[in-house]
Amino acid sequence: MNAPASPPDLSHLWMPFTANRQFKSQPRLLARAEGMYYTSTDGRQILDGTAGLWCVNAGHCRPEIVQAIASQAGEMDYAPGFQLGHPLAFEAATAVASFMPAGIDRVFFTNSGSESVDTALKIALAYHRARGDAQRTRLVGRERGYHGVGFGGISVGGISANRKTFSGALLPAVDHLPHTHSLEHNAFSKGQPAWGEHLADELERIVALHDASTIAAVIVEPMAGSTGVLVPPKGYLQRLREITARHGILLIFDEVITAYGRLGSPTAAEHFGVTPDIITMAKGVSNAAVPAGAVAVKREVHDAIVNGVQGGIEFFHGYTYSAHPLAAAAILATLGIYRRDDLFGRARDLSPAFEKAAHALQGAPHVIDVRNIGLVAGIELASRPDAPGARAAEAFRKCFDSGLMVRYTGDILAVSPPLIIDEAQIGELFEGIGKVLKEIA
Repeated sequence: MNAPASPPDLSHLWMPFTANRQFKSQPRLLARAEGMYYTSTDGRQILDGTAGLWCVNAGHCRPEIVQAIASQAGEMDYAPGFQLGHPLAFEAATAVASFMPAGIDRVFFTNSGSESVDTALKIALAYHRARGDAQRTRLVGRERGYHGVGFGGISVGGISANRKTFSGALLPAVDHLPHTHSLEHNAFSKGQPAWGEHLADELERIVALHDASTIAAVIVEPMAGSTGVLVPPKGYLQRLREITARHGILLIFDEVITAYGRLGSPTAAEHFGVTPDIITMAKGVSNAAVPAGAVAVKREVHDAIVNGVQGGIEFFHGYTYSAHPLAAAAILATLGIYRRDDLFGRARDLSPAFEKAAHALQGAPHVIDVRNIGLVAGIELASRPDAPGARAAEAFRKCFDSGLMVRYTGDILAVSPPLIIDEAQIGELFEGIGKVLKEIA
């Protein structure tokens, strides 16, 4: 029998979005994954209630994806994407386009959601410049929005902790819409809340203040995930689309979380029946097996930029690893699984059971709200008087210790499992959270 591996030296790694000192005093380490489960380094099985980090939609270590990556690594490990290409990149773009709403069929590859957002913002600015509207430089985001960690994404994002350290270096000419979350009006809503459509009209105020001729784009998450599952009110996204279209402003949907089945459709745009001009994506596009992201753009936006110069490079932007061969292989294999196994239909079919299980936590200790849509739920807890976020952090740790992986942000627990989850596992997940909530003060 092999001797157990010695624990790794934790001192050298500076961990992202982590309380490093706290983690390293009591580490939670994962060793393997398969299907719906992780295995910790101490041999415990952990039910994955978060699809890794909102990203492993098809379940862990799918053999088709593993084989596609391994085969591609043996055939060609890397190919430059500047002034050269490889067939798989074009095949992957065609596959991505086939999942997008009609007309959004030009695809620019990135490596992450953060890169996708910054790319989309640059595309918006380049589009207006190509059309002779170079004065359209203002960008509009939303409070409590999360758009990654690039300077562009932080600038249009609305999470104060992400912004304050870098406040002196954020993009100028950025405004923010109010967020749509209201416990007073919408607590324990099932699906889209009834109250809040009027909040989209704040965009009219911003337009009146600055004039539409100065505004390039509005960027929102159709459903804000990382700030605690904020579901759009009925009519809200439709109203944003109406206002932006009337004023010639591009509408960007940040679908890094919602694309590829989280709401039971290929995109949140399709689910809500609202077609933006640009869609950002990452996470589920490759099942997170290889870092990958993309921006899907309306054909007329793409054509305005590409046909707007006489010759040479039309858009001075890109990444060394755009459409990396291994990422392209993972994307093709992943999208093939989604289509073959009808995982988005599975998510739709499971949504009622998921909703019922989530809302069974109403009345559990500390729970002040439960909200859900598709296969995602947010469970908001009352904050401790002098320690906001501490209660959810404790619940997260106790869930992990009991064999459940959830996420937390502030005092909100977020649940977003792989789309392969079954009803028994849904029950196990929410019942386990309920038990943990009874154990904490």
